[in-house]
Amino acid sequence: MLSSTTLYFIVFNLVIFVLLMFFLNQQQRKGRSLSCLVLLGLVAGSTYGLALHLCPFYDAAVLKSTLQWISLVSGGYVGLLKMIIMPLILVSMFSAVVKIDSSKSLGKISGLTIGILLFTTMIAAFIGIFVTESFGLSAASLVEGTRESAREVVLQGRVGQVSNLNIPHIILSFIPKNPFADLTGARSTSLIASVLFSTILGVAAHKVSKEDKKLAASIKSFVDVAQSIVMRLVKMIMSLTPYGILALLVSVVADSNANDMLHLLGFIVASYVAILLMFMVHGFLVSLVGISPISYFKLIWPVLMFAFSSRSSAATIPLNIDTQINKLTVPPAIANFSATFGATIGQNGCAGIYPAMLAVMVAPTVGIHVDFTFIISLVAMVVIGSFGIAGVGGGATLAALVVLPTMGLPITIVALLISIEPLIDMARTALNVSGAMTAGVITSRILVRTDKKFKAKSIE
Repeated sequence: MLSSTTLYFIVFNLVIFVLLMFFLNQQQRKGRSLSCLVLLGLVAGSTYGLALHLCPFYDAAVLKSTLQWISLVSGGYVGLLKMIIMPLILVSMFSAVVKIDSSKSLGKISGLTIGILLFTTMIAAFIGIFVTESFGLSAASLVEGTRESAREVVLQGRVGQVSNLNIPHIILSFIPKNPFADLTGARSTSLIASVLFSTILGVAAHKVSKEDKKLAASIKSFVDVAQSIVMRLVKMIMSLTPYGILALLVSVVADSNANDMLHLLGFIVASYVAILLMFMVHGFLVSLVGISPISYFKLIWPVLMFAFSSRSSAATIPLNIDTQINKLTVPPAIANFSATFGATIGQNGCAGIYPAMLAVMVAPTVGIHVDFTFIISLVAMVVIGSFGIAGVGGGATLAALVVLPTMGLPITIVALLISIEPLIDMARTALNVSGAMTAGVITSRILVRTDKKFKAKSIE
C-alpha cells in the first residue's frame, strides 16, 4: 500500500505531465509543423524525464508508479501504430500493385530495394569494424555481473534457434501459408509474408482488371475507397505523435542507469560515432540521385525521432510510408516495399554495425587476429545475417547470435552489454529506418530516370 506522501508525489508528477501535454496541444492548435512539435516533445520529455531521475525526494516506488501511468500514453500510442501496420500494408500494397502497369515494374522495385538495403548494410559493417579498431575497443575489459550471467544463460538457449538457419529455410518462411494468421503478426516473418500476400492479391486483381473492363472500374473504386479510409486512419494516429514521443522520452530518460552508462561509455560513444557516420553515408547516397541531404533529413526528422524514442522499426512503418509518399514523393509501391522490407531485412544499425563491432571486440580474446580475411568473412556473414534475422525476429541481439557463433566467437559479450542496450538501440533503430527510407528514395529516383512509367517530383 502506497503512503500518502508517495501518492502526493505521484499525483504532482502526473499533473506536470498533463500540463506538458496541454502545452503541446496548444502549439498544435497554433498550426506548428509536425517537425516542430516532435522537437518540442523530445526536449520536454527528455527534460522532465531527467528531472524525475535526479529528484532526491523520489524513491523507486514514486518513479515506478509515475512511469506506469505515463505508459498509458506511450504504450497506447505505440499500440495504435501497431494496430494500423497490417491494414496499411494490406491495403497500400494491394492498391500500389493494382495501379502498376506491368509485373516487370514490380520485379524492378523489389529487386532494387532489397539490393540497396543489403548494400548499405555492407557499408555499415565496414564502418562498425573501422570505428571499433579506431577506438581500440576490446571485450577483455568488460566485467560480468549477476544480471549479465543470467542474460548469458538465456542467450545460450536462443543460439539453438538460429544455429540451423539456412537461406532456403529463411526464404520459405516468407511464404504466407496462412495469410490470416500473418495479418495478426503470429510469426516473426509476418510482415514480409503479409507484403507477399498483398502483392499476390494485387497481381490477381490487376490481371482481372485487364481481362474484364467492367470489373476494372469496380476494382479501382474499391481500391480508392479502401486506401482513403486507411490513410485517413493513419493521419488521425500520426497527429498523436508529439504526445507519444513526449511520454516515451520521459520513460527512457527517467529509467536510465547513469552508472552503467559511465562504465561502458567507450562503447556507447563508439557506437554513436559509427551510427553518425552511417547517417552521413545515407546523405551522400541520396545526393547521388540529386537530393539535398539537408532537405532530406529535415523531411524525415519526425520519423527518425519516433524511431529513436520507440525503438521499434515495425511500429515506425506507418509514419515511414506516409512520409515517403507525401513528403519525399516516393510512389506508393516503392514506399511500401522499402518501409516494410527495411524493418526486417538489411537493418543498417541492428544487423550491420552492432554485430560487426561485437565480433571485432571479441575476436582477439579468443586468439583470432582481425586481418583482411577475417574482415571480409565477417562483412559477408553480416550481410547474410541481416537477411536472415527476419526469419527468427528479435533485432540486434539475434543478429549478433547469428553472426558470432558462425564466426566461431563466444556470445558472452552480448550479455555484458545488456545494461546499455536501450540507449544504443534508440539510435540503431533510427538508423534502420533511415536506411529503409534511403532505399525507397534511391529506388524511386533510379526508376524515374530509367522507366517512364514511374513519376516522382524532385526534393528541393
